[in-house]
Amino acid sequence: MPARIKATLFFTLAAMITFCWISPVLSQDKPADNMQIMKEKLKADKKLFVAANMELTESEAKAFWPVYEDYQKDLAVVNQRTIKLLDSYADDYLANTLTDEKAKVLVDELVAVEKAECDLLVNYVPKLGKVLPPKKVARFLQIEHKIRAAAKYELAGKVPLVP
Repeated sequence: MPARIKATLFFTLAAMITFCWISPVLSQDKPADNMQIMKEKLKADKKLFVAANMELTESEAKAFWPVYEDYQKDLAVVNQRTIKLLDSYADDYLANTLTDEKAKVLVDELVAVEKAECDLLVNYVPKLGKVLPPKKVARFLQIEHKIRAAAKYELAGKVPLVP
């Protein structure tokens, strides 16, 4: 796959991830089934992007994809915590009701979410190491990190600073 196509797919995927993270905050009136369709599309596109960049052998792929799916399920739990955190902040931001006490709770949860994301990696690196050679584990972590970094960058641009 040419680099330009990979870059376009990457940025499209990052934008979609960002949309799925913030859309519950911004679009509470959309039907749930439309959101589910978008989430499934995102999941498929992300998997396609990972597959296109992992260069897995047939035997590696057979062992890798179940671990990948488990990781994505666990990562979804972390993402849900992020959405809940953003929802809480958005409510207070829009109502201009963010107090120091609420800000402290939000900061504590942000730190907890970041730690949960890190703990997830600590938990999955050995699992990945059982099914992939170290260089491919590193490649997967790079891909995942780039996707998440791009999504977080997009998200950061959309979340206003605390007043």
